[in-house]
Amino acid sequence: MPKIIVSKDGVVINEVQLTKSRTSLGRRPYNDIVIDNLAVSGEHALVQISGEDVFLEDLNSTNGSCVNGKVVKRQLLQNKDVIEIGNFKIEYLSEPENSSVGSRHASESDTATRITAPHSVASFNASIKVLSGVAADREIVLVKVVTTIGKPGQAVATITKRAQGFVLVHVDGQERPLLNGLPIGDDAALLKNGDMLMLAGTAMQFVQD
Repeated sequence: MPKIIVSKDGVVINEVQLTKSRTSLGRRPYNDIVIDNLAVSGEHALVQISGEDVFLEDLNSTNGSCVNGKVVKRQLLQNKDVIEIGNFKIEYLSEPENSSVGSRHASESDTATRITAPHSVASFNASIKVLSGVAADREIVLVKVVTTIGKPGQAVATITKRAQGFVLVHVDGQERPLLNGLPIGDDAALLKNGDMLMLAGTAMQFVQD
């Protein structure tokens, strides 16, 4: 089954199997794949399946759509073609590949995420305890290689399991995550047991066994 993988700055933030004949991409929340970035139009593009062929169609977007660096209006997609929308890259895969994380159908609201990182990862257990907001007292067990936290359009970060431990990475939004009261930089920040996080107005604590 074909799929597309959405990434930004080398970080994969969504992986979607193309189960529908038409999969919409854009900034508006009703799209099948929501890309919350001002460079992306509300209704930016469509991925259409016609028989055994898959096409990308730009929907007269403001900034256009590119396939392998060329601006296109409608383009037949080949395996491993790279679509560029704003500062996001979307890889089209016509053939199944093994992945370290599960994918999600386009109709599901929770996104599957992974990161292009070394294959060896930490084997210890960890979780995030939510301390404030509507999800207070919720515990998020970090079972995936990459877990996405935050609010699209405001602040988005990932917690990635690596060989040396769990790291926090700022992905999107003007508001950077706070780690023990200080904003993190562009580099991944290694997390330690008991670290306090603040993201999109929500306080959290990192707990590691």
